[in-house]
Amino acid sequence: MDDFSAEDEDALRQFMPASFGKQGVSVNVEAQIERCRRAIVDENKQVKKGADSEDEKDSDDDSDSDDDEEEFPVSHELVVKTHERAVTSITLDPSGTRLVTGSTDCTIKLHDLSAMTPTTIRAFKTVDPFVTKPSQTSETHAIHQVAFSPHAGNQLLVITATSQARLFSRDGEMTAEFKKGDMYLRDKHNTVGHTAEITSSAWHPTNRDLFVTAGHDSTVRIWDVNDRFKQKDVIVHKSRAAGSAGMTRMTAVAWGSTAEGQSSVLVAAALDGSLVMWNGEGPYHRPAGEIREAHAKDTWTSGLDISPDGRLVITRGGDDTIKLWDMRKFKTPINTTTHPSTSSQYPTSNIRFAPNSSSLITGSETGHLHILNPATLRPELVTPVTPGSPLISVYWHSKLNQIFTGSANGQTTILFNPKTSTNGAISVLSKAPKKRHMDDDPNLTTFMDPTGMAGDAITPGSLPGTTPASRHPTIGLTASGKSRDPRRPHIPAATPFAMSTPDERHVKESIPLSSMRDEDPREALLKYAPKPGEKKLFTGVWDKTQPKAVFKDYESDEEERDPKRMKR
Repeated sequence: MDDFSAEDEDALRQFMPASFGKQGVSVNVEAQIERCRRAIVDENKQVKKGADSEDEKDSDDDSDSDDDEEEFPVSHELVVKTHERAVTSITLDPSGTRLVTGSTDCTIKLHDLSAMTPTTIRAFKTVDPFVTKPSQTSETHAIHQVAFSPHAGNQLLVITATSQARLFSRDGEMTAEFKKGDMYLRDKHNTVGHTAEITSSAWHPTNRDLFVTAGHDSTVRIWDVNDRFKQKDVIVHKSRAAGSAGMTRMTAVAWGSTAEGQSSVLVAAALDGSLVMWNGEGPYHRPAGEIREAHAKDTWTSGLDISPDGRLVITRGGDDTIKLWDMRKFKTPINTTTHPSTSSQYPTSNIRFAPNSSSLITGSETGHLHILNPATLRPELVTPVTPGSPLISVYWHSKLNQIFTGSANGQTTILFNPKTSTNGAISVLSKAPKKRHMDDDPNLTTFMDPTGMAGDAITPGSLPGTTPASRHPTIGLTASGKSRDPRRPHIPAATPFAMSTPDERHVKESIPLSSMRDEDPREALLKYAPKPGEKKLFTGVWDKTQPKAVFKDYESDEEERDPKRMKR
């Protein structure tokens, strides 16, 4: 015991627990966030740094790059693999906790940013707006747009490649499907809904119950969420393009507040190149402003947005141009710049104002995010997000101060800055990684058929689709005993303890006349016939006046018939 030194005590202490009870999992938040730092933030700065050779220039560029990182939330990124095809639309609820994406794979992905961890970065629910129950005749369409109401986080507007808008809850449950119009009515004012595909939509800036949709039927329609059977107002755009017969497709629509903040303004773009503006509160019979050749004719203007201060309108056309318009002088653009368009392949490619109207964000066909200056439309920052895959949709959340992007490869990227951003991706990286259980990996588990030997025989190593159930999905029964055919009602199995035939004694006692099915009608009538010597019950009155019964002679009656009446 005297030879026991301090070194031996330290070695022994390593085998002893520091405390008792369940130990919490510690996490290095700074290290997890640092792993998400982007290698290249601004390509323009990188080019300048390579061209400049003087030390002073290099130091100035480094300071400018640091300033850009702090000004724009692009220093870090969190990648979310959401869809199998292009991400066409991104939206978040006002609180910034629910992320919803739409894609050309005809599905909607719902993500809970407050519940995700670094190892569980995935959607908690996948919704197909057209599949309410499994059926062989169900149809499906691409998702054009998803948009949360800016005033109610439980209202999600979904626009698909159909003529009907749909309203969902924040949990992916459909709450309303709005009416479609009669496509055979020529006057669009008499239709109760869109008669062709809807392309774009927008919520009212102040009224939580109103939203607007634009479609291929040359109309802009205002809807009330409380009335799904008919739109509130119809605005028919009369095209003046040659050979259009007064009809054109509406490509984009936006609804924003005016500079005074007392009313709203509606702006829509059409395929004939026109840009039309209406008073958001009506009347709608005449537009407040119209620019016939805002963009080239027969080009798809996919991007349209109104600045939060209500003074400027930005458009991204299919003629490879971005134009800035002033609502007070709605005739000619303030600025115009060249930007390659992707609307011919991805008609939902958008452009957005920053929450404070100080910047513009849009994607490019090379997979870069462009942050533009509204005054000059020159890029202040160009950063690669998905190089080689077009960047389609962008969204800048004001509360989180984070930029969400969707690309053609099905990837959703969250750009943020730990110094200026809050919650969102930072809350995901601030949590400890979830311990994975063996059951979480399907490759490490074996599924046991509850039907046992009664199920289909499975050949090891056989190709999928070779079993009878896979070749005939509507024939036979499932493992639970239900019919695979959705049109056939489920009939419960008959067992000795619960037979499908009711009790015979119970039927005779409770249901009157239930025994008439087995009764002979002749015998039932003859039991009322009088016996010899008894008084007749029905014909006793003729015993004295006509004791012998006289019956009709059918043979003589047939001879007296008129032969002329027999001919037709």
